[in-house]
Amino acid sequence: MVMAEGTAVLRHNRPGTKAQDLYNWPDESFDEMDGTLAVQQCPAIDYTRHTLDGAACFLNSSKYFPSRVSIKESSVAKLGSVCRRIYRIFSHAYFYHWQIFDDYENEIFLCHQFTKFVMKYNLMSKDNLIIPILEEVQNSVSGESEA
Repeated sequence: MVMAEGTAVLRHNRPGTKAQDLYNWPDESFDEMDGTLAVQQCPAIDYTRHTLDGAACFLNSSKYFPSRVSIKESSVAKLGSVCRRIYRIFSHAYFYHWQIFDDYENEIFLCHQFTKFVMKYNLMSKDNLIIPILEEVQNSVSGESEA
């Protein structure tokens, strides 16, 4: 991303960053968010923060969601991308921090609910849903459609 002054802004913390400067990144729109190449160089905690900040900005954007009653088709298309990014966070937690993930998921069911949401509205391909709660969620989603 390049700011108006022409200086590049990297949305991750550099080694030696002081505590008061951690995550002190400038705001940017969803369209200006870094692409996949930057993700490969980004520590997981920075990616998580960056992704959740971007998702919050996107969901609160009057450009993409001018009405809280209906959603523009162009905004729906971008929702899939946001959901895939958020699901990567769940995947990382599941595969690299499984004990914490299991403890939290058994109490809160956040990944379960998120997976149910993306399946209900077809926001992600089932091939991308790699956390093994998929079968349980599929059964609950199909049960809802029958009710």
